[in-house]
Amino acid sequence: MYRTRTNAYRRPGRFAGLRVGRRWQIAGVAAVAVTIVGVGLGVASASESTVPTIVCPGVAEALPAVPAQSQAEVERNLALLNTQIAEANNRLKTSTGQGGPNFVQNAILGPLKDKRVSTIDRIVISIGRHAAKPSLDENALGTCKVNQGGAASASEPTAVPTAAGGANSGANTGANSGANGSAAGTISCPSVADKLPAIPAQSQAEVERNLTLLNTQIAEANNRLASSAGQGGPNFVQNAILGPLKDKRVSTIDRIVISIGRHATKPVLDEQGLGTCAVGNSGTVATPEPTAVATAGPGDQTAAAPTVNCPELTGLPSVPAQAQAEVQRNLALLQTQISEANARLASTIGQGGPNFIQNAILGPLADKRVSTINRIATAIGRNAARPDLNVEGTAPCTLNK
Repeated sequence: MYRTRTNAYRRPGRFAGLRVGRRWQIAGVAAVAVTIVGVGLGVASASESTVPTIVCPGVAEALPAVPAQSQAEVERNLALLNTQIAEANNRLKTSTGQGGPNFVQNAILGPLKDKRVSTIDRIVISIGRHAAKPSLDENALGTCKVNQGGAASASEPTAVPTAAGGANSGANTGANSGANGSAAGTISCPSVADKLPAIPAQSQAEVERNLTLLNTQIAEANNRLASSAGQGGPNFVQNAILGPLKDKRVSTIDRIVISIGRHATKPVLDEQGLGTCAVGNSGTVATPEPTAVATAGPGDQTAAAPTVNCPELTGLPSVPAQAQAEVQRNLALLQTQISEANARLASTIGQGGPNFIQNAILGPLADKRVSTINRIATAIGRNAARPDLNVEGTAPCTLNK
């Protein structure tokens, strides 16, 4: 046992040599690591010196002369193409090393193409509104690629030359007539004002307001016709312009008829015929509707509107002082209800069928009167004997004609 310990202390050189050897190994590994890191830094610096960029086909150079009316919209969309490329380049730079082998195509180039095709399509539509619609290969112009050498595509010019007046107008006429058959047309509608009878004074303001609205509707339709040249198929004008215009006109003419009918004989007009408009190629706009109409004299109007005839409330006893204010308030309410019914009668002349007055005026009035008379009886009955006010016989009203 003691000999082994002695021998161990007698040979320290062997362990010392092992420790020295290990020191050299560690130093060597550290040197190699430094060398590798240095090489790695050098490679990284070299790779970062050239950043890939997006390269896209030019669009502005593929466009025809642009109508002056489309210039602002076309230039705005050309500028948007530049913005889209800049955003894609930034995405390409900040996402280096992300995703798999298809990352750039799926996450950058694909979405960029979709945006570009939509933008180019808006440019084509804008030009087509006022000139011949250009035929562009939108899918090809929308497709971009990555240039590993770092050279970016040239920016789209954001200012475009406009077409001369003669060329533009000629192209526009061709586009209109080819696409929707409207040539340089305008909308022509039947006149309404000359079909109207003498207007009651009470209806004058409403009738004139609706005649003005008919002119506004035609103006809006003409503007839509001009701004949509080249859009849609052969039925575009009928479905998108003339059809909706007819619906608006029929509603407006119907309001005129109802307004007159409230205070005079309701006129019979061919509303469907008067509401139907057409597109002419002469370029002349239909004569605007007069917005001032002559009113009927007193002899031209119908007899005065009927009024409501309601029974007097009878059978009231002496009213207790505590109930007096409530009773007086409800008696005044009965008169208010009659006044409201008379106003409703005057404003609805000519409306509804034979039962209109009973269902819309006299019936609701009777219901209100029943409730009011019952409140009077209840107010008295709180402080004295409840009176029998013959509600069923007193509430219904008739007409004075």
